[in-house]
Amino acid sequence: MKKAIYIIGIAALVAAFSSCRSEDDFTESIFDTTTPAVDESQATYPFDKWLYDNFVVPYNTEIQYKFNFPATQLSYQLTPSDYKKSQLLAHFIKYLFYEVYTKYAGEEFMKKYGPRIFHFIGSKAYSPTTETETLGYASGGVKITLISVNGMKLWTPEDQYTAADMELLNKDQFHTMHHEFSHILHQTKSYPVNFGQITPGDYDGRTWQERDSVKSHGLGFVTQYGSSATYEDFVETLSCTITDTDCRWMNTIIDACANGGVKEGDKELIYVLIDSLEIAGLDEPNKPWNNFKILKETSVDSETGEESVRFVPDFHQRDAREHTENTLRFETEAEFTSFRDYLDNWVKTDNATTTSGMNAILKKLEVATKWYTEKWGLHLYEIRREVKARQSRVNDYVNEEVTIYELN
Repeated sequence: MKKAIYIIGIAALVAAFSSCRSEDDFTESIFDTTTPAVDESQATYPFDKWLYDNFVVPYNTEIQYKFNFPATQLSYQLTPSDYKKSQLLAHFIKYLFYEVYTKYAGEEFMKKYGPRIFHFIGSKAYSPTTETETLGYASGGVKITLISVNGMKLWTPEDQYTAADMELLNKDQFHTMHHEFSHILHQTKSYPVNFGQITPGDYDGRTWQERDSVKSHGLGFVTQYGSSATYEDFVETLSCTITDTDCRWMNTIIDACANGGVKEGDKELIYVLIDSLEIAGLDEPNKPWNNFKILKETSVDSETGEESVRFVPDFHQRDAREHTENTLRFETEAEFTSFRDYLDNWVKTDNATTTSGMNAILKKLEVATKWYTEKWGLHLYEIRREVKARQSRVNDYVNEEVTIYELN
């Protein structure tokens, strides 16, 4: 009875309200109903106003730098992002991300496809289940969460950004940003089916984190995480092309060639790739990729005692040790002072029908770059070139364009 009376009462109220409205027009409220876009009473007002003018107005994008507990991953112990470092990261997102795509794709591109929310987290995020570090995540193609903001260096005229600082920024924030944005793009326009057919049997969604760099690259993946699923492999291929340093790319190439060799014609294509990535210094002796050793690794199974052998570049020896419980023995197989000598004379040619290693990476790059151009009118190596050029000028940009506000 109470329920019935309640419904009838509401209906009567609506009817009465409707009959009154025909006689009396609404007038302006006696209360202030206007809500300013940015609250001037907040201590963070100057930065909030800058965010409104540079992200909300042009792109309909919100930067959530204040700790948003309901939006966090509750399985992690997380802390808020530092106020000043949040400002610096927001400027970097504008300069190194939005302005790059706008330059090559036009004014409407990021307005239409750009993320709607960036969520900043100050601390790192470790998973106790997989014992891996999460570098960021996205939600439904709308929000990108960036981790470890507090690990950034706060720029000062006396302590400006170095190449190492930019590499850390790429690792912790911008690789994630391009990774998640690539998800948005391929969820809008699907990536080619033949990408997943290059290394179909080597994806492992459960134990990918147990693979070291040599194993992952040798199977034909640009990263360990890329070997977890086809769609992760696709966006990792795009993101690594844009953000990986010259040294990381050369390490990947050296790894990918070490054990499986390359197919006929691959060596020439590797040099084309290096040129496309604009990696200089193949003939400079001081470059790290011209000074390395190939180690013969003997792995002794801890349970069966069986031995297996593979080749490991010395720069990934530690990584190999950290990803196995087996006993490892290393001895020097070859020593190089020239990448050309390594590729031209030591790496073998293997024309087996299976696709892996550098051959698989080359095929994946071919598919991904073609999709990037045909579907979006973008050239992947051009985006990389622009990002690298802007990173090289980042100190001038911060010095001339960036104001870091204090809390009022």
